[in-house]
Amino acid sequence: MLTSENKIMIHEPDFFRECGACKRVIGYPEAIREALQLAMQNDRRVFIMGQGVDDPYGMFGATKDLHREFGRERVFDTPLSEGALTGISVGAALAGMRPVYFHNRPDFLLLAMDQLVNHAAKWSYMFGGAVHVPMVVWACIGRGWGSAAQHSQALQGLFMHIPGLKLLMPSTCHDAKGLMLAAIDDENPVLIIDHRLNFNTTGLVPSGPYTVPIGRGIVRRPGRDVTVVAVSHLVTDAFHAAQDVSSQGIEAEIIDPRTLRPLDEELILASVAKTGRLIIADCGWKTGGVTAEIGALVAEKGFAYLKAPIMRLASPDLPTPAAGNLEEAFYVGRNDIRKAMIEIVR
Repeated sequence: MLTSENKIMIHEPDFFRECGACKRVIGYPEAIREALQLAMQNDRRVFIMGQGVDDPYGMFGATKDLHREFGRERVFDTPLSEGALTGISVGAALAGMRPVYFHNRPDFLLLAMDQLVNHAAKWSYMFGGAVHVPMVVWACIGRGWGSAAQHSQALQGLFMHIPGLKLLMPSTCHDAKGLMLAAIDDENPVLIIDHRLNFNTTGLVPSGPYTVPIGRGIVRRPGRDVTVVAVSHLVTDAFHAAQDVSSQGIEAEIIDPRTLRPLDEELILASVAKTGRLIIADCGWKTGGVTAEIGALVAEKGFAYLKAPIMRLASPDLPTPAAGNLEEAFYVGRNDIRKAMIEIVR
């Protein structure tokens, strides 16, 4: 496992970003930690719970030492009982608190599906908007150290299916902080699924509080020949792949949805209308996943724009292997996106 002591930090690409004149560079875990710190300073209703939030590494650095600053009544470790603890989060949110529950791995969210799907996501609807469940659940996809079939699952396609549950997947340090603050402020349950590879990056982040709007994507790189909608860390891979093929006269437009539910359909359709070609890249499974939903969206509402069939890059419909060489073959990356760009244009 990478720790704060041995990880190699990689600076984010020179994205077209919403940071303005900001010149302050910090790491991805520091950006999340700063968001949590600001939220807890500004609102005593906010508290953090989860397995390992108060350990020496503090959830890969995202919650490091917050229990020392705010006390163990507001930042505390939890038992191995994800269903029960998610229920406690739902109850606390209904009672006026704003819990942030760190589940660590998305795999463990499966143990809390009843609370997330049948309770958190439905209460506001069932009571006509008279009650709200303002809670944040955070989980982190991992790869690269043999976590295998039960600790590497990218389940965003599953959670994208659930009405009433907002789903965020940041790709930059700037958005990691801004989306966390937006999620804590939101009156609805919000699930943030992060990727461990993002934790190896640094980026431009303003020091004060700010929010990134939920439901709004962003163009990370403008282009004319092909639209690439990439999710989470694959935004960076897509950006580099676009730089690779630009020498061949191919200009790819990179779209970072940032939010999978609600999805910024207008941004995606506008880009496809300009380029006429679409590649979708996601680290989850292909069947019934994020690439399927976005592909269906464009087929239904933007079919007339298309000059070529939609291309989907996703993990095969198999459990994640443990061996490093098999894991490398399993996941989509920069090379796959580059090859797809060349193929779809030519």
